Amino acid sequence: MARSLRLRLQYIPAVKSSLLRNGFPSQKILAEDLGIAQSTVSHFLNGKPVDYANFIEICRGLGQEWRDIADFELESPPDEVLPISAKIAIAQSSADQELAVNLSTITNTKQSIIQPLPAAAPELPGGQVDLVSSFYIDRPPIESRCYETISQPGALIRIKAPRQMGKTSLMARILHHAAQQGSRTVALSFQLANRRVFANSDTFLQWFCASIGQELGMLEQLPKCWELADLIGSNQCCKAYFEQYLLSESSPPLTLGLDESDRLFESPEIADDFFGLLRALHEEAKRRDIWKKFRLIVVHSTEVYIPLDVNKSPFNVGLPIELPEFNVQQVQDLAKRHGLSWSAAEVAELMSLVGGNPYLVRLGMYHISRQDVSLDRLVKESATEAGIYSDHLRRHLWNLEKYGELMEGMREVTSVSQPVRLRSELGFKLNSMGLVKLDGNHCIPRCRLYEEYFRDRL
Repeated sequence: MARSLRLRLQYIPAVKSSLLRNGFPSQKILAEDLGIAQSTVSHFLNGKPVDYANFIEICRGLGQEWRDIADFELESPPDEVLPISAKIAIAQSSADQELAVNLSTITNTKQSIIQPLPAAAPELPGGQVDLVSSFYIDRPPIESRCYETISQPGALIRIKAPRQMGKTSLMARILHHAAQQGSRTVALSFQLANRRVFANSDTFLQWFCASIGQELGMLEQLPKCWELADLIGSNQCCKAYFEQYLLSESSPPLTLGLDESDRLFESPEIADDFFGLLRALHEEAKRRDIWKKFRLIVVHSTEVYIPLDVNKSPFNVGLPIELPEFNVQQVQDLAKRHGLSWSAAEVAELMSLVGGNPYLVRLGMYHISRQDVSLDRLVKESATEAGIYSDHLRRHLWNLEKYGELMEGMREVTSVSQPVRLRSELGFKLNSMGLVKLDGNHCIPRCRLYEEYFRDRL
């Protein structure tokens, strides 16, 4: 009797979302890439038992640690053994045929698989926190409000925070929740667009539609919708593409997450057209059922410092979310997840240096938990080239040096002990970089680490 494993039910949504993240727009493409039956991939992703060799192979293709997500209740008796590798042959006559395991590759016993799972190893922070990570910290009631809102027809959520505060990680979790509710989901970062895309609104909107169409496997219909662009304009072509194909009557809802929206602010003409289009599409949900199936998440780091018509802006409608820094209890929780038995004084010592900045807190705890550095040494060396934050600080310094006005503004903020009033645009940009906090119309350094480092360098 063949050995089988299945995906734990609680991991199904997260593993499904990893398809696109690993470059597989569909189950069929993943199956072809791995050389296994599409039905096997479908069974795997829906929590049904599959041959354990196929289970391990699919996990490898999706970048998942199979021991962490497998339900071992289906394991067979102790005298059975495991193949450690199985590149499987599929009968060409049936696309749904299960794989035939070559038992000559069997070498390991069952005991090799049913080891106690270790506590989560520390994760080096950087970019999105994985959906199944133990190191994502909820900031109530933000997550629950977002999950409730995104399930509503025509929903719009706006997430604003400085860089490295967890915006993308929150967006991923909202999309994951939407997928659990039966919605199709697409995450699109404007950082993926090269300079040519921002040549004009027509080129940008074609890229926008093509990116979504590619993720949903509906790219071939786009040229037909764009045939009338010269007559009706690219905004109308984009709208028609959504209505005729992406939001067709038989299709489930579509939830779209737009990350790094700040990049459009560098092209005011495109931003005006595109954000006006988003506002118009959001308003369509109030009068047409087809647009009730369209839900939107817009992520940005700064205030909108380009002039937008109040009636054409998506930044004054929907649910606004501004991510705060971690509080003391959340930092204490994060320390425990890193295996650190910290006192209140030790938590306060780290927070006195970096505040509640999620990235800086996690980076410090990662290195302390790995015993690369002690808390005392981390604090003493923090603003020096020998400290663990040196690469992070240096990148900020290089970015400031590219823009003279920003460097002068940061110099002014760190050179005095009281809040400094800067021009609105400078304050917004320094805030979006995460270097300062806005205190009314004034700016102060975001944390002591930045204050000490830039006071010395600038």
